Amino acid sequence: MSRTVTMKGNPLDLEGPELKVGDAAPVALLRKDLANDFDLSEASGKLRVYSVVPSLDTGICAAQTKRFNEEAAKLGDIQFYTISMDLPVAMSRFCGAEGIDAKNMMMLSDHKLAEFGAKYGVLVPSMRILQRAIFIAGKDDKIEYVEYVPEIASHPDYDAVLSALKSLA
Repeated sequence: MSRTVTMKGNPLDLEGPELKVGDAAPVALLRKDLANDFDLSEASGKLRVYSVVPSLDTGICAAQTKRFNEEAAKLGDIQFYTISMDLPVAMSRFCGAEGIDAKNMMMLSDHKLAEFGAKYGVLVPSMRILQRAIFIAGKDDKIEYVEYVPEIASHPDYDAVLSALKSLA
């Protein structure tokens, strides 16, 4: 069955499965910077949030990343990741300009392999971007919360994410 997302009302096809609460959190290889990869298996056993954005160069993606960076500073023992198709140099520039703290929010690029996008069902192959989505993976490496935002130009439900995190922490 074909899955889609919209961008300003226009449908776009998605690649990959639709994950559900209780599914195993897939592992994927992402780019941490130009020289180093990050395997999501390194995060195994920790409560973590994957905040997926199409591009940090857009207002909603920037706002989402800044919001979760602020929340991460308050929540302590939860690891937050922002994942996009942006190149690592662009992500680094964004973090410097916006004061994003790498201790609170690790930036990961799926540009090289698009492996995360395909495994989490957020890859928009026609535009080579990721659908806006939020995933919470528990310490048992199972998906505890999923939100596929149906309209790319919309915000995720921040309150629902934070409520889920508080119940899991």
